[in-house]
Amino acid sequence: MSLGWLTRRVALALLAAFGVSVLVFALIRLVPGDVVTNLIGLEGNVSAAQQAEMRRMFGLDQPIPVQFGHWFGSLLHGDLGVSLRTDRPVFADLLLRFPVTLELTVVALVIAVLIGLPLGVLAALNRGKFADFASSSFVLIGLAAPEFWLAILLILLFSLTLRWFPPNGFVTWAESPLGNLKSVFLPGLALSLGLAAAVTRIVRASLLDVLGQDFVRTARAKGLPERIVIYRHAMRNALIPVVTVVGLQVGNLLGGAVIIEQLFGLPGVGRYALEGINLRDYPVVQGAVLWIAVSFVLVNVVVDVLYGLIDRRVVYS
Repeated sequence: MSLGWLTRRVALALLAAFGVSVLVFALIRLVPGDVVTNLIGLEGNVSAAQQAEMRRMFGLDQPIPVQFGHWFGSLLHGDLGVSLRTDRPVFADLLLRFPVTLELTVVALVIAVLIGLPLGVLAALNRGKFADFASSSFVLIGLAAPEFWLAILLILLFSLTLRWFPPNGFVTWAESPLGNLKSVFLPGLALSLGLAAAVTRIVRASLLDVLGQDFVRTARAKGLPERIVIYRHAMRNALIPVVTVVGLQVGNLLGGAVIIEQLFGLPGVGRYALEGINLRDYPVVQGAVLWIAVSFVLVNVVVDVLYGLIDRRVVYS
């Protein structure tokens, strides 16, 4: 892997993030209404002159290209703007909320790998048998079931019936480590089942493909134990498709946990973006989406780097 390739890859990732930010900037302004409209709905009757003054105060009276120029100029200096609703810096709010989303993503990823990897291996080693059928059934259910539906079922079972976990809310690690784990386990489990199903499917398919290759037959012919053949030789070569799926899903989890964060009352980036959309808080939406886009493309860069570490045959130049 060369430094030039890595530089080009990061530059392309940042360019993609910039394209997303421009698209979001334009699309959100096509939605009827703005933050002033929402504030008027909360505060009652406001005269036309007062509405015009509020739009001037927020900078919404300027042409859209001028608004974009101001926002992008501030972005180049690391300033994502100030929330029109709370008057707080968007970047500071994102820094406060990102650890919640990151923790949720890590919990979901760990659960998905702990479920999907063994099931995929078990299905591949027992092709056509009951374990393979059971694994395939789990894959179908996991990929078909919506996350919000699973979340509601988990709340009904583990929160309202068994009372093992809180139905919503978030407890920081500093307040209570056990309470923190309880507050993120159910939402993490709801997010993880679809990813676990995808990991199971790709591990099974990739491992079956690798087990039919010549180097595996050679290892078995040498008399190596089956455990060594599977886990030291076959699994290493079967991991690249798995890393691809997991890497893409991590990017999706970092930005796609909006519904789960809303259902469980987690103060993460996804919920922050949803609040900004509902209130037409342009700086919040633009900053949150840009943050999510940058996170997604950076995860893809890390996945590309991992390719070269897992399989030495993959060379970037």
